[in-house]
Amino acid sequence: KARYSPILFKDRHLIKQREEFATRYGEEECMLNGRKWGFISAGNAGPALLLLPGTLGRADIFWQQIEKLAGRARILSVTYPTNHNLAKWAQDVITLLDDQKIKQTVVMGSSLGGYLAQYIASKYPERVSELIAANTLSSVVGINERPPYSADIANVPIKLLRAGFLAAMQARQRDEPEYQSLLKMLMAEVNGRIPARHLKARLMALKYAPPLPEINIGSERITVIESQDDPLIPSPVREAVRAKLNPSITYRFKEGEHFPYVVRPEAYTSILEERLGLEITGPDWGSGKVREL
Repeated sequence: KARYSPILFKDRHLIKQREEFATRYGEEECMLNGRKWGFISAGNAGPALLLLPGTLGRADIFWQQIEKLAGRARILSVTYPTNHNLAKWAQDVITLLDDQKIKQTVVMGSSLGGYLAQYIASKYPERVSELIAANTLSSVVGINERPPYSADIANVPIKLLRAGFLAAMQARQRDEPEYQSLLKMLMAEVNGRIPARHLKARLMALKYAPPLPEINIGSERITVIESQDDPLIPSPVREAVRAKLNPSITYRFKEGEHFPYVVRPEAYTSILEERLGLEITGPDWGSGKVREL
């Protein structure tokens, strides 16, 4: 029995869904402080939401949330440039907000994007109405001791980096057949949809990321999303994130792994609806400081 059988996950045909989304919401390019970024803009009214993807995602990785929220919120989702200076990425994001005439926004980042979101909140608190740190970490201390970050990323052949990603994915594919659709989509990202320079830049951005300064926006403006079964963000790392951020609410997926916005899209969208003050159309997360679903 598939673990996600109630969601009919293996029948979602994710690559096809995302391709259909791209015909409606194309990714644009822009130069921000001399660096080329990609972004998707959706909606022109309502609360603002900035979406920051992880290592294996472009701006369209949040397609299910973008489509659901586009008529009620103003959404920006980004694709990272080819440099790997996370502090400069934060500056560029602020420039993008300026260009889009967005004074303040909810900032939601997942994984690598979650670390960047925390950095933005610490450096530019006046631009962040709420921080949502999702499936992420609060420190990069020791990360260069673990593959693939332990490699000389700039000089290692891209085929070796890709092989490492693919081997891990293929092992999970054999063990969890209900994940074939997700894994095929992620393998497409690794195999070239995220070009070599971009993939390396994302890995190096986290490997060489600066420590996170203190975030002084008040716990009432901080939310954490985590998955109890996340294989990339183990329990001690999740606990460290909560300890550092002291969030007002933690939303915990009992099942969701590292990509709950893909595998549990309705429940994920409910979180964003609640944080944006919108009508909730998906599952009810209930109340309390820690909410599980």
